[in-house]
Amino acid sequence: MAVSRLFKSFAGTSEADSPPGSVAVIRPQDSARRLEVLDDFEHAGIGWLWATDDEARLIYISENAAEKLNQPIDLLLGQPLITLFETDASHPGERSDRPLNFQLTARNKILDQTVRFALAPTQGDGRQTWWSISGHPKFDKAGKFQGYRGSAKDITVEYERKLVDSRLAEFDSLTGLANRHRMDKKLEGILAAYKAAKRSCTLIMLDLDRFKHVNDTLGHPAGDELLRQVSRRLERVVGSRGEIGRLGGDEFQIILPDLDDRGKLGELSNKLIQIISQPYTIDDKRATIGTSVGIAISPYDGIDKLDLVDNADLALYAAKNGGRGQFRFYSADLKDEAAERSLLEQGLREALANEALELHYQPVVRIADNMVVTFEALMRWNHPERGFISPAVFVPIAEDSDLINQIGAWALNRACADAMAWPKSVRVAVNVSAAQFAHSDLIDTVTHALETSGLEPGRLELELTESVFMGDGETIDDIFRALKVLGVRLALDDFGTGYSSLSYLRSAPFDKIKVDRTFVDSCTQKDQNSAKIIAAIIGLSEALGMETTVEGVEAFDQLEVVRGMNARFIQGWIYSKALTQETVLKRMESGDLRIEPDGPERHRPERRSVFRRIGVIHDDHRYDALMRNLSKTGALIDGLLGVPEGTGLVLDLSGGQLAICTVTRVQDAMIAVEFETPLVSDGAGGLCTRHRVSPYVLASVGAHEGDGPKSKPRFIQVAAVTTHGALEFAD
Repeated sequence: MAVSRLFKSFAGTSEADSPPGSVAVIRPQDSARRLEVLDDFEHAGIGWLWATDDEARLIYISENAAEKLNQPIDLLLGQPLITLFETDASHPGERSDRPLNFQLTARNKILDQTVRFALAPTQGDGRQTWWSISGHPKFDKAGKFQGYRGSAKDITVEYERKLVDSRLAEFDSLTGLANRHRMDKKLEGILAAYKAAKRSCTLIMLDLDRFKHVNDTLGHPAGDELLRQVSRRLERVVGSRGEIGRLGGDEFQIILPDLDDRGKLGELSNKLIQIISQPYTIDDKRATIGTSVGIAISPYDGIDKLDLVDNADLALYAAKNGGRGQFRFYSADLKDEAAERSLLEQGLREALANEALELHYQPVVRIADNMVVTFEALMRWNHPERGFISPAVFVPIAEDSDLINQIGAWALNRACADAMAWPKSVRVAVNVSAAQFAHSDLIDTVTHALETSGLEPGRLELELTESVFMGDGETIDDIFRALKVLGVRLALDDFGTGYSSLSYLRSAPFDKIKVDRTFVDSCTQKDQNSAKIIAAIIGLSEALGMETTVEGVEAFDQLEVVRGMNARFIQGWIYSKALTQETVLKRMESGDLRIEPDGPERHRPERRSVFRRIGVIHDDHRYDALMRNLSKTGALIDGLLGVPEGTGLVLDLSGGQLAICTVTRVQDAMIAVEFETPLVSDGAGGLCTRHRVSPYVLASVGAHEGDGPKSKPRFIQVAAVTTHGALEFAD
């Protein structure tokens, strides 16, 4: 019903009463004409009127408003206002972040409050309707609340435009993820709030390995599609635990509030690496990339945005330089990896020019008679100042520069030449990187190495990983055909770590599969399926008429497991580490290529020798000691006398890392301890505690240090000596 019909009984003077030629003004007492103006206002669609009773139920709404909402007016009247309209504070345009129900209950004045019609989409195309409403509470002369009187207008078009503009300002147009601006704002807000509450927040930085190669080989549209697919995979892994952003290019960032468990973060990082490394299908072509992950945790690694981002970046650089496909936690001893990388690249160029690189050869042994059948060529770089540098460090640097093809060609030529001095029954295996495989000169390089050395093609084995399948499928097939025409053998390395290996075996002419050592590391553990996976790979290989080599066998218990799975060829330290050509030739002088296995009876994963100063805390005393050995479950400590078995201690491993432990064995000043909570991987081949003591707690403890009397020390601190008898601790 119109406003004028509600108030007709209050009609006063009319326009006809005005003298001719005069202005027909509408005065406050002219109720009829005032109501007519309001009636015209409602029907014009400029805005509408509404009113509620004292229980916030709608008792009046303009007819034109009901028509706009595509709802019968009788359906709207009598309904609580909060069931018809709701605020959405997550979007722009809000004058208040408090819900409409709070405003009405508090009887606050409402000014330009953006609300959404809540019953159902009312636009013809299913879109939502957005209104701006204003209202004020009405009280009678006695001060009794009578309800709200207000106005409203449709702002759907303008509001949706604001939503689009806001999304463009805060979200990446390619992937739909948050952009750098939004991630910066969110991280700043979280850190500011969490600093006061002494809460933690983790920042993960990722970038994609070999993404540039996808752009170069498949084109930028394919690169864009790859980024979209990577984004969807990140969302599936992270879920609702945090916010994901694309900072630009192939750089991504993840914010994880209230998570500082480095065990869980390591598991999450490994899952991110595995999922992102699965092959992608783009326009019927296949692409394979990887990722590296850097992790910094507030407040341990920084309490403001700039420090945390810088430290996560440093951890990311360390992960990339450590061999890619890895994660790293930030630690205070990380160097400026960009400068370090530049120095290593220059040193690598000089080493190549000065022939300072070496090839060492690790034997592949036939398990039936322990005879050597192949030597794998492994590159070594003995830096004049830094000593031996791992290939996991310098090969990625070579791949990112123009050095990989030169180094690869050098390795092929040297390996073929060295193999000519071996018996003809022994093959040589040479690793070929994805970048080298895709280079147009590969066939010429292999041909030159064979012709120059005189090596028979069947004695050369090229080891490839699944990453060589990235790029144009027809080109890849052409390279495989050309290599087989040459007569060389092909081996698929690191088998089982990818996600579409079966399709590779179907499409590529491999002669051998190499089972990745990660399965061997855990094949003796009852709660793992690694032994079954090894057996399945061996069975598959035999069914396809291929050989299988099991890598990374170090102990007799592992050897027995893989022998029981019908493995025929083994490569690992139980037979030999990589040898120089000189050593290989000396062993061959006798004409006997048999190597007897020699190693520990039992594989002890994650156990490593260390020489590191730590603190040992007992009661209210701290002692300095030397940690000599470390595993996930225990450590060997040197430098304390008089410590009984069963004593509870706390090891201060620095950086807020406190490990609660119990003494299990004692020998003079050497004690073995077992941790209450096992350590976790730090991503760099080391171990760390799951949790750290917050800097806020350390500061609080430091402020009260020295308060109160101390007990007498119970143990004697002595200088650690360089040698001791063996002392075991539980794994």
